Amino acid sequence: MLSKRQLLILQVIIDEFIQTAQPIGSRAISKKDEITFSPATIRNEMADLEEMGFIEKTHSSSGRVPSEKGYRFYVDHLLSPFHLSKSEMEVISNTFEEEMLEFEQVVQKSAKVLSELTNYTSIILGPKVYETTLKQLEIIQLSSHLAIAILVTNTGHVEHRSFSIPTEIEPSDLEKLVNMLNERLNNVPIIHLHDRLQNELTVLMQKYMNDFDVAYQYLKAALFDEQPVQLYVSGITNILLQPEFKDVNKIHSLYSVMEQEDVMANMLRSYKSGLHVSIGQENIMDEMQDCSLITANYSLGNQQLGTIALLGPTRMEYARVISLLHVLSNRMSHTFHSWF
Repeated sequence: MLSKRQLLILQVIIDEFIQTAQPIGSRAISKKDEITFSPATIRNEMADLEEMGFIEKTHSSSGRVPSEKGYRFYVDHLLSPFHLSKSEMEVISNTFEEEMLEFEQVVQKSAKVLSELTNYTSIILGPKVYETTLKQLEIIQLSSHLAIAILVTNTGHVEHRSFSIPTEIEPSDLEKLVNMLNERLNNVPIIHLHDRLQNELTVLMQKYMNDFDVAYQYLKAALFDEQPVQLYVSGITNILLQPEFKDVNKIHSLYSVMEQEDVMANMLRSYKSGLHVSIGQENIMDEMQDCSLITANYSLGNQQLGTIALLGPTRMEYARVISLLHVLSNRMSHTFHSWF
């Protein structure tokens, strides 16, 4: 159990290192307004904190820096509520007051705002199309041989899929097909569309359409091919601005894993509801073990839609970042709820 004096010294060391990225010694700590004890006393307490694993000594300085254990204790026990500035709140509010018609626009702007406000790398995972329900289907015929299927989901996501039209299919048949699908598949989870088509609508469509079998095969290819990962990244070069990341090999491995969208998406999906702070070696990926990753979820009602994350050094402004993620995830959830 840390004493009040040790808690205060640990907080000063971490707060100072977050701001400066420089080790801090006992003499510098003694000059802080909130510190009322001598450098000698501070040195003794720092020695105890180091022995307990909360701080560590660097090779290049007599000062101390926080350890991962120190950061974890700081996040769990020493953070005070952080109130965002008026200008920060205005930036977020202005983002959502702009007229944005599609889910992607909201997410892209949110990722951009988050990276600009923090100078860290923001990553936002959108919902998998298969985890949502169908709101509307439209098929637009571009030529006698080409059409686009447009799926609109309950989250506002719009998916465009082009497919070839066999010569046997008449435009009137396509129109009948779309009308029947919209009438009977509205609000059906997209993951169940294929079964509903096969088990419930096949007989009906065969009755009213010529060459249904041919039309169905082409439509199935357009609607049920595997959907791409919806991953939005902003400020990826911000990590280069941090003094901890001057090692080219370290940066290369981090960038390499961030380019693997499926890997990143699966990692973010592993964080369930709530806010999570992963520090250094707590991160799932080896390439991120010199970083901190803070995640929060956004939702539509009780349905979790996706994940917002900020990636930065372990020397992250935890209180401010947690407040930003909390506000932004709530605004995103509120925005999607107001649409639907």
